[in-house]
Amino acid sequence: MRRFSWFNATSLTFGFAFLYLPMLILIIYSFNESRLVTVWAGFSTKWYGELWQNDAFLDAAWVTIKVAFWSSTLATVLGTMAAYAMVRAGRFKGRGLFSGMIYAPLVMPEVITGLSLLLFFIAIGLDRGVFTIVLAHTTFAMCYVSVVVTSRLVSFDQSLEEAALDLGCTPFDAFRSVTLPIIMPAVISGWLLAFTLSLDDLVIASFTAGPSATTLPIKIFSAVRLGVTPEINALSTIMIGIVTLGVITASLITRATAKKAAADERAAAG
Repeated sequence: MRRFSWFNATSLTFGFAFLYLPMLILIIYSFNESRLVTVWAGFSTKWYGELWQNDAFLDAAWVTIKVAFWSSTLATVLGTMAAYAMVRAGRFKGRGLFSGMIYAPLVMPEVITGLSLLLFFIAIGLDRGVFTIVLAHTTFAMCYVSVVVTSRLVSFDQSLEEAALDLGCTPFDAFRSVTLPIIMPAVISGWLLAFTLSLDDLVIASFTAGPSATTLPIKIFSAVRLGVTPEINALSTIMIGIVTLGVITASLITRATAKKAAADERAAAG
């Protein structure tokens, strides 16, 4: 086993500092008394209070939450179905094309995805709004859900399903009563990941949003063009907290899933 050298420690320290020090500075200055974001004038939480009085930000936050909830829910349903088809359907005709279409948004630049969806919505005459943002976010989020659920289904013991079928369950009942409860932690992790991705998306939402639907990242980006205000620092701090909580929750659920799978395997082997 290689020792943790001072070079590795220094590189890791500078790496984490480069990634998280700007966020830490933003969080600290969100509690700044002064309206000048670069001049510290004392500790205060008044900007959080004023943020709750800003109707424009509150409306954008409500739109963002609605979009994130519905898109993550649809992405979870579709992504779980796609994962089940790829793992359990065997080598069906067109499987390579199907898997390629599922995983394409993972490597496709967001600008290309957003532009193609914009042209598609214009071609079919669909007015841009909350519905189009939900469709767009579902498109790129379902592939992440599919990856998470697929990793769980690959290690799933199919003999449990076979036992349920031998006891008289239909394939749907076996999936509902046996498979789904076991893979549910992975499904929940996929939902949380999709929710987090939708919550902070800017590029795709800017292409598919209309005048009646402005998400919070779009609102923040528009406001920053006129200068950073303490309200934006406070709002960004809240978003960082929500995203961090979602990521930590998803990680804990994934870890619990892995431990439970290992315990099931040991019990089956015993």
